[in-house]
Amino acid sequence: MHGGALTGWLLMALCAVSGAYCLLRTRAGTPQERRTARSEALMGFGMAAMAVPAAVLSPPDWAWAVYAVLFGAAALRALRPALRGGHHLHHLVGSLAMVYMAVAMAPAVTGSGGGGHAGHGAGAGAGGIPLLTGALLVYYACYVLGSAGRLLPGTVMVPAGGTVPAPGAPGGFGGASDGLSELTTACRLTMGIGMFAMLLTL
Repeated sequence: MHGGALTGWLLMALCAVSGAYCLLRTRAGTPQERRTARSEALMGFGMAAMAVPAAVLSPPDWAWAVYAVLFGAAALRALRPALRGGHHLHHLVGSLAMVYMAVAMAPAVTGSGGGGHAGHGAGAGAGGIPLLTGALLVYYACYVLGSAGRLLPGTVMVPAGGTVPAPGAPGGFGGASDGLSELTTACRLTMGIGMFAMLLTL
C-alpha cells in the first residue's frame, strides 16, 4: 500500500480482528443477526487478505478473479435483503466495492511483475474509475463519520427525580443504534475505515 508495509500490517490486523469478532457473533442471536455477522466476517477476512504487504506475500494472478467471484456472489446474496434497506444495503455496497477493487487491481497484476499487491501501489490508478472511486470514498467517509458519531456519548438528560439514565437507555451514554453493542459498532467502524484506506490506493 502507499503507506508501506507497516500500514499494510496494521490494516490487515485490524480487519482480521474485526472478522474474528464477527465470526464469534455468528454463534448467538437471531437468524438474521447471525447472517449479518457472517457477511461482516467475510468482509473482514477478505479485506485482511487484500491488505497483506506485497513484500510478504504476492498472490497469484488468479487470486483477484477469486475475490471478484466470491464477493460478487456475496453481493447477489445481499441484493434481496438490501431492497428492505437498513444495514443490508451497506453489505451490498461493501460487496460491490470489493468486486470493484479486485477488478481494478487485476490489470496492475498483469502489467507489472510485482504480484497482486502491486495494485495497491502507485501504478494502480490506471485500474480504477476516478468517478466511481470518488463516490465510494464519499460513501465510506459518511459511513465512518456516522458510525463514529454513534459511539460518542450522548447528552445525559437528568429527570426531575435526579436519576441518571443507564448506558444505552434513552438519554444515556453510548447507545448504539438498533440495539447494537458498542463493540459491534466499533467493529463496523474499523472495517469502514479499512475500506476507505484501501479505496484511497486505487
